[in-house]
Amino acid sequence: MPVQPFSGPVPPLSLLLTGTCLGSFAVLLVGRPLLLHLQPPLTAAQTPQHLQRTWQLDPDPQRRREAALLLAAKAGEGPADPARQRRWLRHRGWGNDPLAALVLKRQAQLDTQLGEPDRADRHWRDLLARFPTDPASADALYSLGRRQPALRQQLLQRFAAHPAALAAAVEQGNGRGALHLSRWGERWPGAEAEIARRCAEPAVLNPAERDQLAGALARLGRPQPAERCLAGTAGSPETELALARALLREPGQGPAAEVRLLNLARRAPQTAAATEAVRLLSDAEGPASLAALGQLPTGLQASAPVQARRALESGSLPQIQSVLRRWPDDPASWELQWRQARQLALAGNWAASLQLLDQASPQQRLPAVLEARRLFWVGLAQQELGRTDQARRSWQELLERFPGGYYGWRAAARLGQGDLNLAADAPQPLPAADWHPLGSDDPALERLWRLGQSDEAWEHWRVRQGGRSPATPQELLLEGRLRRAVGDDWLGLGQLEQASLRLPGSDCRLGRVLERELHRPSYRTELEQAGQAAGVPAPLLAAVAKQESRFSAGVRSAAGAVGLLQLMPATAAEVAGRPMGGSSLEQPGPNAALGARYLKGLLERWQGNPLLAVASYNAGPGAVERWINPRLQGQPELWVEAIPYPETRLYVKKVLGNHWSMERPRPPACPRPGALR
Repeated sequence: MPVQPFSGPVPPLSLLLTGTCLGSFAVLLVGRPLLLHLQPPLTAAQTPQHLQRTWQLDPDPQRRREAALLLAAKAGEGPADPARQRRWLRHRGWGNDPLAALVLKRQAQLDTQLGEPDRADRHWRDLLARFPTDPASADALYSLGRRQPALRQQLLQRFAAHPAALAAAVEQGNGRGALHLSRWGERWPGAEAEIARRCAEPAVLNPAERDQLAGALARLGRPQPAERCLAGTAGSPETELALARALLREPGQGPAAEVRLLNLARRAPQTAAATEAVRLLSDAEGPASLAALGQLPTGLQASAPVQARRALESGSLPQIQSVLRRWPDDPASWELQWRQARQLALAGNWAASLQLLDQASPQQRLPAVLEARRLFWVGLAQQELGRTDQARRSWQELLERFPGGYYGWRAAARLGQGDLNLAADAPQPLPAADWHPLGSDDPALERLWRLGQSDEAWEHWRVRQGGRSPATPQELLLEGRLRRAVGDDWLGLGQLEQASLRLPGSDCRLGRVLERELHRPSYRTELEQAGQAAGVPAPLLAAVAKQESRFSAGVRSAAGAVGLLQLMPATAAEVAGRPMGGSSLEQPGPNAALGARYLKGLLERWQGNPLLAVASYNAGPGAVERWINPRLQGQPELWVEAIPYPETRLYVKKVLGNHWSMERPRPPACPRPGALR
């Protein structure tokens, strides 16, 4: 059929133009949010130049606000220009989004820095009026509370765990904030003195208050003041457990700690504290602790820690195997399995050691660090028994699943796939602190982290937790990262280590995060410069600093060692050729330089052998010289296990594992879901 020509009326040109414009407007109206949504989110990984363009030109006001906050955060990392930061944040406090609360807080802080208190107060009042429940308002209550004490009380009640509330509690003085601090933050600077001051008057405290204060002092590692605070009475199970732990860390106080653990277990056998007391008592060395286990209630004597200790003391393989079969997933069984397998390997009984390591093996439930250890020693036993192909398969599996750390290094060395780089002829850079998502289940926390607001993210987390300590590996990992982000490497790395000892080896995704975060050094520039100047690999220097001080420049040991590399003033003076005061050793640059020179001397003394050099850093060259034997060359792993000082044995493995992981990223190769055996 032929097509008929169009014969209807032609629409006017103006109508066509109007329709086109309306259609374009509709497309823009619908498409603009979609286009904005498709843009990658701004993060702390973006360059200042990119953020500056976004702040000036982006059509989305929310992205412009985020760019302003990121610019201000990056400016705060170096020499800050408060006037410039305030210009970025000007007119960004609009709307009901919590980011507006953060902008108002930042503006008030910048006003204060610029010497404009009245303007700062206006921002604080605006913040408090518009966002009374947002954690940012804690800072408003703190600042305005200087002249209005009632606001400080609101702060303590509304945001009890917030750092601003802890600071306000310390500032009350005369021990008046002690109970608040002992409940919500005994580690806050100045808290210990306030708690001790209040404890000095036990007569004015009721038993519950004395127990609360004593528990805080015990958690701070101050057992004697805690005991005085209890004024001769027994504490709660939790306080008694904290006291016993504190005593265990003090030289010569082991027997007193064991008495407390036994009394706790007998007095409150059904509590979680009693269960942990039994575990600590079972781990203690010597006949006294073994005898104490016989005085426990019958139900506790039948527990895994007690039975594991008795099996280990007996040395009976059938008894040990019985414990492993009955409690395959209990940490006491894991420790029993390792300690007996280690003794058998040191005695050369490789067949029995392999049988024990393979028995009821809970590969997917063991923490990654323990499963890596098990796999390595399975491989070594197989090799010693002439099963070379099996040994190589065991070590190859280890390298795929747990390539970092001490056992990753030893597996690679055994397979001829790599070794520590101890060359001093070229700089060895350390891993950079790249930005990565936090990985929490809290969108508000994730956004603060994404925008480089580390302090606010930490405060948000504390308020959310309400003073509760992290319990799961995931929480320990998250809080450890937050603590490190605000400069608390000591507790942050400690929590990351705890997470690594609890995270199942089957959780490869979080295992990759842990491997990265555990081996990201602080004071990177100072360590690299010190290593290059002394001719020491920067990864080795950083590995020692991590194990010695967790990168905490101001930390001092009970023996008087100071700083990142934990140098004794006498040793530092010998290396420097002049007296060195403790305060100068707290400076990361000089401390790293002297530590690197001392470590270089140890490497030269031992012809570059890292095992001997690192062991000497901990135990002294004289002790190490007595330990040298043929095993050092032929079976270096057995040589390490034969070190008679348990502290040095662990130290060597930790430091050289750190070195291996810090040379370059070594994340596990995560298989597809369901692919793990």
